[in-house]
Amino acid sequence: MSTDRGDIAGFRLTGRTRADDLGVWSSAVAPDGRPAGALRFDPRLVADPAARERLVAAVLADRGLARGGVTGLVPVADLITARDEVWLITSKPVDPTVGDLLSAGPAFSPGSSRPDAGSAATVLVETAQTLLAVHAAGLAHGQVHPGTVVIASDGSALLTGRGLADALLGRPSAPERDVAAWASLARGLAATWASADRGAAALLERAAATASTRGLAPARDALLAGRDVLPSGFTTRDRLVETLHLWPAHEAPAPGGPAAPVRPAPDEGEIATLLHVPRADEPRARETGEWAPGGDRRGAEEVVMRFGPGVPSETTAAQLWRAGRDQQQTEPPSGRLDAGAAPRARRRRGRTILASVILALMVVGALALWLFRGSATPLEVTKVDVSAPKKTQGCDTTVKITGVLSTNGAGGEVRYQWKRSDRKKPIAQTDQIPSGTTSHEVSLEWTVKGEGSFKGTATLLLLSPVPEGKKIQDKATFAYKCS
Repeated sequence: MSTDRGDIAGFRLTGRTRADDLGVWSSAVAPDGRPAGALRFDPRLVADPAARERLVAAVLADRGLARGGVTGLVPVADLITARDEVWLITSKPVDPTVGDLLSAGPAFSPGSSRPDAGSAATVLVETAQTLLAVHAAGLAHGQVHPGTVVIASDGSALLTGRGLADALLGRPSAPERDVAAWASLARGLAATWASADRGAAALLERAAATASTRGLAPARDALLAGRDVLPSGFTTRDRLVETLHLWPAHEAPAPGGPAAPVRPAPDEGEIATLLHVPRADEPRARETGEWAPGGDRRGAEEVVMRFGPGVPSETTAAQLWRAGRDQQQTEPPSGRLDAGAAPRARRRRGRTILASVILALMVVGALALWLFRGSATPLEVTKVDVSAPKKTQGCDTTVKITGVLSTNGAGGEVRYQWKRSDRKKPIAQTDQIPSGTTSHEVSLEWTVKGEGSFKGTATLLLLSPVPEGKKIQDKATFAYKCS
């Protein structure tokens, strides 16, 4: 939908918006010209200082995940206040979402590339992988649905809004809620994008049931093991990329009439980041107008305010909230206005923004170290699962055998070997597994030529790391016939 355009913190709002439970999302363009996004929170949700405190913590945790190698989340650029509003700025686009593509389905012209069963499987596998990494860090998403799954320009599926709903509503993180929501998403895509392919729809339904009973990792593995019933572009995201090329021309208007116009952009002096956490012991500027590193220009006013004898000081979020209105004031006291006031104010504003950024990076780095302090845990592989095509293979074909190694989420090196039933010498291989993922896929390509019938069995044996006295392996068999 189109609205009046505006700007926020240097990001230009394009006018395309969508509303959800948290507020209004807007497509935006970053100062360097790259597509971005912005969420203006519903004022009612951020009115409570405790909710703002939790919101800051959630965003810092989100940035910590990104620094730790989790790539399936839409990255957060900043969390800011502008007048009495709170905005979340993302450094990547926030549309189209799966919900957008579902609602725009009838608008695609006949013969155009609509999302198919392979597109659905791609979205489900990639969101499951991201959620597993988030859960391994002791966090949760809290709001998984078609409107929070963004399709990036390369066709990959990214999750947006991680932790925001839980923070604003005061809910504890609940990974099981994410699992139930993912299963619901799988059933919804089975009934829509995969409805024309009975076998693929059954696979998605089976994955949903597996998630509900056994968890996300087995559900994801079930989708990977059943890839032979999916379209060939499943692993390359071809159909989703083709769909994105048609998206701007076929965007369906949102129901319920036009949205409220974007509010006029506030003066930059009224904008402050919430990711700068003020310290009570920082030096304070005096009436001279000088700034101390990381300080706060308040004159004789104290940064930490109390509202009466014995009343506790403001929370960190309350200080930050007030900083959004006060910290960037640049007008000199009455009687001191001169021609150099505006340039000095701009210089002061630049210095405090730089100090805010430095402190924010320090906080994010500390949080990342805390979140991933267990990364020294040695890698463990708990099991391997091997799958082969169920259909009989035809003449002169290359059969792809897939193995999935389930891990404890730590990073490290794995050594394994494939053994083919038609050979004595095994095929040894070594892979590096990054931390934050609980599974690793390996494959074996087996070429068969000539006439006749043949049954081939591929065995995957883990060589290292293996618990003492334990053997971890699995095998799969395929049939070949050529006459």
